[in-house]
Amino acid sequence: MSDAPSSTTIYPIRLYGDPVLRRKATPLRHTDTVQVPSFGPQTLREVAHQMLETMFEARGVGLAAPQIGLSSRLFVAVEYEDDENENEGQERPLRSRVLREFVMLNPKLTVINKKKDKAETEGCLSIPDIYEEGVPRARAVRVEYTDLDGQPQVAEAENYLARVFQHEYDHLEGKLFLDYLPASVTQEHRAALLTMQQRAKLNLERLRAALQEGHRHERL
Repeated sequence: MSDAPSSTTIYPIRLYGDPVLRRKATPLRHTDTVQVPSFGPQTLREVAHQMLETMFEARGVGLAAPQIGLSSRLFVAVEYEDDENENEGQERPLRSRVLREFVMLNPKLTVINKKKDKAETEGCLSIPDIYEEGVPRARAVRVEYTDLDGQPQVAEAENYLARVFQHEYDHLEGKLFLDYLPASVTQEHRAALLTMQQRAKLNLERLRAALQEGHRHERL
C-alpha cells in the first residue's frame, strides 16, 4: 500500500471475553467510511494501514477487524521471509522481513487441500501468551476477496500461511482457535483466561465512559 497514510495509530487489541470477538462480522464496501470505537471516522485504507501497524507492534502475523472492535469483514495478514520465532527478541523490524502483505475485504475461504495439519503451534493477539498445538487446519486454501481499490482478488496459500488465513477468517465468524481444542485445554488456562475476561470488561467500561464523556462535550 504505497499510498498508505503517513500518520500511525496503534489500536488497542480486544481481549478474550470481549463480546465483539464472538459476533459474526458484517460485509462492507471498499468506499465505506468506518469508525473504530473511540476513534474518529476513517477510510478503510486508513484503518487497514493502522491495523497492519498495530499487528507489527504486537509482533503478529495477522489481525482481524473484530480484534480492534470493528465488527466488519476485513482482515490483514503478512507472509514473512522466515519464522517469526527464530528472530524473537531481536531488534530487526518485522516490516523489513515482509514478503507479501494482504488486506482482505469480504473474504470467502475455500479449502483446496482437505488434509488437516495439527502440528503447528497457534496463538492469538486477543489471547496473549497462550499457545497450543493441535488446532486442525486445512493444508491449503483459496481466498477470494476485494482489495482496497474495489478489485476482486484471489490468494492461494499452503501450510503456515494457510493456517494464518483460516485463523483470521475465523475471527470474522466469531470463532477463536481455542474452540477447536478439548475443554481440558481451556481449563488448563482457566486462570489466565479469567484475567483476560476481567481486563476485557474493564476496558469496555472505560470505553463506554469515554464515549459518554465525548457525547456530553458535544452537547455543550
